[in-house]
Amino acid sequence: MYDTLIIGSGPAGMTAALYAARSNLKVGIIEQGAPGGQMNNTSEIENYPGYEHISGPELSMKMYEPLEKFNVEHIYGIVENIESDGLVKRVITEDETYEAKTVVIATGAKYRLLGTPGEEEYTSRGVSYCAVCDGAFFRNQDLLVVGGGDSAVEEAIYLTQFANTVTIIHRRDELRAQKILQDRAFANPKIKFLWDSVVKEIKGGDIKVSGVTVENVKTGELSEHDFGGIFIYVGMNPVSAMVSKLGVTDDAGWIMTNDKMETSVPGVYAIGDVRQKELRQIATAVGEGAIAGQGVYHYITENFS
Repeated sequence: MYDTLIIGSGPAGMTAALYAARSNLKVGIIEQGAPGGQMNNTSEIENYPGYEHISGPELSMKMYEPLEKFNVEHIYGIVENIESDGLVKRVITEDETYEAKTVVIATGAKYRLLGTPGEEEYTSRGVSYCAVCDGAFFRNQDLLVVGGGDSAVEEAIYLTQFANTVTIIHRRDELRAQKILQDRAFANPKIKFLWDSVVKEIKGGDIKVSGVTVENVKTGELSEHDFGGIFIYVGMNPVSAMVSKLGVTDDAGWIMTNDKMETSVPGVYAIGDVRQKELRQIATAVGEGAIAGQGVYHYITENFS
């Protein structure tokens, strides 16, 4: 029986584990990848307090290292279901069932797909969702970035170190990204823009992507464009299927909590990008992890003394 099981090892999950472990609780983290989550896919982090800039993988390891000191147990597994039976919570993976007094869900979100013809066919053959992971494979090519938010613009700027040109396609006539990122993109001679446009089809040959069909959303006009790689950043979907039976999500699947990170099920918390909230940043994830980690301690003290 664990005092708390934390599902996910991004910045929110690792912070919750640290706070709970420092309270002398028995803590386990269930994860299916390297510590850090989506943070590992970020080349340069410039808005996390204490660092002018730091890579995502480096910050991930700095957050992970203290957990070993406090004997946080790391469990590899894919969580399929979470059950609550009074004070006992059961976390069911594909191989094992674990019991805990509390559960903290920090599973984050995954990249949203465009859903256009050719996307699935050419994923990993020219279609990517991670510039940090795959950018170096596209040296001296013309690349397309789909999206207009922070992630799209950040990754477009990152890709310019490899690419011949990077075109940002956005369905509106202005970007949604932070002003400082917009200014950097507009000032970069390698970055071009396709405004008021969407990708209707991704095309290619037997081996890889060759280009896209683009539709102007105002005129309906179709045009063909050649690209050697396509990077898609059109939002995220919550990883919350494991709590579908608990009734703690909204219609879109985001987990609803109060400001103490408590769901409607006592002893079950949610933190980080899987939560229903406005701002999804490393700094907010860390803050939520601290709140949940401390909340777990108080919950156990009140209910298991």
